[in-house]
Amino acid sequence: MTMRRPIILLLLAPAVLLVGLLFVAPLVGVMSLTVHDGTSFTADPIRELLDSRVALVVLERTFMLAASVTAICLLLGYPAAYFMSTLRPRVRAYVTYLILLPFWVSILIRTYTWIVILGREGIVNTGLGALGLAPVQILYTNVAVHIGMVQILLPIVIITCLASMLDIDKDLMKAARSLGASPAQSFWKVFFPLSVSGAATGGLICFILSLGFFVTPALLGGRRSIIIANLIDLQVHQTLNWGFAAVLATALLAITLACLGVFWLLMRRRVEFSGAGLGR
Repeated sequence: MTMRRPIILLLLAPAVLLVGLLFVAPLVGVMSLTVHDGTSFTADPIRELLDSRVALVVLERTFMLAASVTAICLLLGYPAAYFMSTLRPRVRAYVTYLILLPFWVSILIRTYTWIVILGREGIVNTGLGALGLAPVQILYTNVAVHIGMVQILLPIVIITCLASMLDIDKDLMKAARSLGASPAQSFWKVFFPLSVSGAATGGLICFILSLGFFVTPALLGGRRSIIIANLIDLQVHQTLNWGFAAVLATALLAITLACLGVFWLLMRRRVEFSGAGLGR
């Protein structure tokens, strides 16, 4: 074992060096701007964040948007994944290909497609006009942002939930039915608890990805749906306030890591509770 350890470390060295140069070093550089302006240490960027009501509102809007998009993706993705888990393997493979098909198209192209569909003269309003109904304003609203983000993130949630569901032994459901449980009871008391971890993982991935969205809110929401990534871009490219942009990015990273920590603690306690229950 001691002879193999240097070889393992040698094999890991290029990957560690690459991560350090391309991720850790830039991250440290950005975080240093929150307390150093290039000539001296300062707390002005942090003070500016705490005093800026706009930044706090945008930060709150970002997390509310991420939470609502995650909830919608779970509500739509979990039933779809459960349905796919009941299909035959060959049919399930074809359905999986269809779900992954949007990943072959650029996010930018998909977002512009939604502009065509949801615009004032788009397909939706054209259909409403054909039915004699008044057009509705969907584009450049939070509704359009939710539609665009859900369409992009939903396949990720479905595949993550499906992976955990396929690992569940279907004989457990049959055993519950043989003991007198109804189909609903066997689902909620056997299948659902076993699939919660996969759904939670998919929701967490969706939530974290939602926090960093930039193109979709900018194109579909306009100025009414500015989130933290758009505000950081504004500070970097227009106001040239790199210190404030750095503190915004650092705050977003810190809150994201806090959410990851809470998720890890909850999942750990759930595993310990399940283990204690099995021990009895």
